[in-house]
Amino acid sequence: MSDGETNMTATGAAAATTTWAVRLSDEAATAGLARVLADEARPGDLITLCGDLGAGKTTFARAFVRAVAGDPQLEVPSPTFTLMQVYETARGPVVHADLYRIGDPLELDHLGWDEAADGAIVLVEWPDRAGEYLTGDRLDVNLRLVPGLEGERIAVLTASGARAARLAEMKALRTVLERSGWGNAARVPIYGDASIRLYERLTKPSGETAILMFSPPRPKAPSFGREKPYHVVARLSDSVHAFVAVDRGLRALGFSAPVIYGQDLDAGLLVVEDLGSEGVTDAAGPIPERYAEAVRLLARLHTSQVPDVLPVVDGVEHVVPPYDIDALMIEARLLLEWYLPYRAGRFVPHAGRAAFERIWTGLLNEVLAGPRTWALRDFHSPNLIWLKTRQGVARVGLIDFQDAVMSHPAYDLASLLQDARVTVSPALELKLLALYAQERRARDPGFDTQELIRAYALLGAQRATKLFGLFVRLDRRDGKPAYLAHLPRIAEYLRRNLAHPALHELRDWFATHLPQLATEA
Repeated sequence: MSDGETNMTATGAAAATTTWAVRLSDEAATAGLARVLADEARPGDLITLCGDLGAGKTTFARAFVRAVAGDPQLEVPSPTFTLMQVYETARGPVVHADLYRIGDPLELDHLGWDEAADGAIVLVEWPDRAGEYLTGDRLDVNLRLVPGLEGERIAVLTASGARAARLAEMKALRTVLERSGWGNAARVPIYGDASIRLYERLTKPSGETAILMFSPPRPKAPSFGREKPYHVVARLSDSVHAFVAVDRGLRALGFSAPVIYGQDLDAGLLVVEDLGSEGVTDAAGPIPERYAEAVRLLARLHTSQVPDVLPVVDGVEHVVPPYDIDALMIEARLLLEWYLPYRAGRFVPHAGRAAFERIWTGLLNEVLAGPRTWALRDFHSPNLIWLKTRQGVARVGLIDFQDAVMSHPAYDLASLLQDARVTVSPALELKLLALYAQERRARDPGFDTQELIRAYALLGAQRATKLFGLFVRLDRRDGKPAYLAHLPRIAEYLRRNLAHPALHELRDWFATHLPQLATEA
């Protein structure tokens, strides 16, 4: 199966159409296309099938129904005489209709068409016999023989209405998979955590695997007056360009970021190396040796010269944004906006909010005056893969770094050693902090350990404050209550940070307004 042309036109949303011409070398390719379309089909979809005699309509229909049903041996007789055949599947009903013998579209009423088609995946042969009866939101599959080339055929797919954008997305996906050599891979969704991105594991018949990443560009959110959307202020990535740029930057420094096998930047599609699923934790918590290697990785990164502008592709660059005061503060305010009203059930008066702003602004401006490097931002156990066949820091595989910013080196260190998903004991935290300082001093005898500890406590407190609000928002807004289980751990980390003398005023604020977070129960 190879790609032909794609055209997309729109003369108003309702009139949008997408056309995709696919060359099919043989009957197996025709069945393969049917399976691809079946994987993408949803309840309520209408697929119409027409074409030349002998072009493979029967092959297509049989493969389509079997793929939706998940049964490659399913008997799929032609509905030429029954007119309509209904299959009950785990994905809902599938209606396979052949309207060749329909003399008048009104005959569909006598067949109980509306009732059978409601909420079903519907495949119709000879759709022209239905006249205007069939909906305009549909996918037309026209199979045509190629003159002079025995066995070759072309499938012209035309999607209209709401189906147009879906066909354009599917075309982009199939193009990336085919060109990267993963067109015949099985696809299985994998868990994507709190991210808006989606992931699938691709598996070839040989057993080789890769990861398919869906990260479409963020839609432009409306601004209200001078107020920018949260993701803009917080410096979250808008597109997959950031991942590609940072990935290549990390690999250039010798770190184990995934190799990119294929990409469509406009569509937000990447096929990348599968680093596996072996992590840096086990049932008992952090594996100290693996966390230590991650600390050594950070020390090496933080003593490397890193640019704040990275190439994406020829002629396209990505600017690594600064983790500035606006970004840090809008994250900290999540505590006030989500944790306080929805979790703590408390109200902080205007004076308390003003003090919150003043204290945080003063502290963060101090740390912003310090050294800067790449902060991968979510440098913690879910995003660290253990690659036991590699050597040194290359054993730590890195993922989920598209939101990287220019920030103080202590940020990622706090993200790791105060891991929100697994408890890092005070003893292990101090041991690994000492290891980081030792690694830094080995490269720079003048390294200021006290400045590091101060920045570590401050940025650890900022991260904890953000996570209190973020995890409650994930629960209340996004329907993901599992994150609430991490709040007691984050509270313990916050208390450790507030014990630093430089944070005494912030500790007093929490003691006044959220005493349950400032003191251990």
